[in-house]
Amino acid sequence: MFEKVLIANRGEIAVRVIRACRELGIGTVAIYSEADRESLHVLLADEAYCVGPPPSSQSYLNIPNIMSTAVLAGVDAIHPGYGYLSEQAHFAEIVAGHGMKFIGPAPESIERMGDKAAAKETVRAAGVPVIPGSNGPVADVHEAAAVAEEIGYPVLIKAAAGGGGMGMRVVHHSEQLAQAFQVARTEAQAAFGSPEVYIEKAILRPRHVEIQVLADEHGNVIHLGERECSIQRRHQKLVEESPSPAVTPELRAAMGEAAVRAARAVGYMNAGTVEFLLDEDGNFYFLEMNTRIQVEHPVTEMVTGIDLVKQQILIAAGQPLPWKQEDIAWNGHAIECRINAEIPDRNFMPSPGRITLLHAPGGPGVRFDSGVYSGALVSPYYDPMFAKLIVHGRDRAEAIARCRAALHDLVVEGIQTNIEFHLKLMDDEAFQRGELSTDFIERRRLLSAS
Repeated sequence: MFEKVLIANRGEIAVRVIRACRELGIGTVAIYSEADRESLHVLLADEAYCVGPPPSSQSYLNIPNIMSTAVLAGVDAIHPGYGYLSEQAHFAEIVAGHGMKFIGPAPESIERMGDKAAAKETVRAAGVPVIPGSNGPVADVHEAAAVAEEIGYPVLIKAAAGGGGMGMRVVHHSEQLAQAFQVARTEAQAAFGSPEVYIEKAILRPRHVEIQVLADEHGNVIHLGERECSIQRRHQKLVEESPSPAVTPELRAAMGEAAVRAARAVGYMNAGTVEFLLDEDGNFYFLEMNTRIQVEHPVTEMVTGIDLVKQQILIAAGQPLPWKQEDIAWNGHAIECRINAEIPDRNFMPSPGRITLLHAPGGPGVRFDSGVYSGALVSPYYDPMFAKLIVHGRDRAEAIARCRAALHDLVVEGIQTNIEFHLKLMDDEAFQRGELSTDFIERRRLLSAS
């Protein structure tokens, strides 16, 4: 087992990793920017070191400073969390080059799944359903038009080198294609350093359903079922749940087997997530694979009883998975609400500032994963998510009721948050019926006019 782990991240996920390490008897090293000097992860870790000024490019993405800290602190492993350096194959290679263990997949797996077009071809060859579209990036607008005519409108233009909604455009008619193509390429270049885009069939009103996988270094790969992630704004998830209201046991088995095939196709090790789009007829299509722990991992933990972060560490330490696929069981229903410092009715505009009072909810089946405390600063330099509220119930109806009660119990003063939005969502009749899709917020008009 590792003796000391550096967490190359911040906020609630850094706190989550610190707690997992503490349970395993592993020492922890936090890194922080000058803006995060008083952050919770800094206060909880056994050691903490400043790695740069507030901008992420100079601190949490500053590989030389992070690795210098790792060497200075004498760590034998690095956990990247999510975001930042977690899906950079180059960073994983550097960590290994310094004789340390990267708590995540091999660089080759990160690289093969990091390019969406290459990932699509890899999983297609493994028999995983993919959305019809171009075979890799398209060279120019003429090739894009030819592909669009072949697969039929509407089509989706997507950046080959990244996600999160950047470099993504839905095109309903041929006359819209040229402008959308250029805008997508410009966004892709600015966001990911590559203008390459590819074209695929647009699945209208899909559900976003993902499968959690675990793979050890001994060839064992299992899936832990699905998470429904259809409640999104600007392609960013806000609420996740497990199981999905739309997934039957038969569909779960089929999607799980496809996810396992995708993981095996790249020799995957550690925790990973295979994301699918699910259409109204129950057909599912590969979207991408996230080669890291997900923000929404707690809902899977709640219904399976498996600590995913602890498993990441144990797998990286060379231990085999203690379960076979037939050992995995799902109990009850879990929902996660991302608690963000933002104003939903103003297009989710960030609302950073100092939290003057924080009262976390409690009670049966309630979990609050947070990176803040009363008096903590939510910095304008980083993502506005500062906590996650997770609840578990015997069924979906109880989980919704428990979530509503916990949201009422949650008090955050000093900044504006999206708590009221989550309450409005829990009271929405279509949400309660499980009639979800990625355009749910717009379709149900859950936001007031700004």
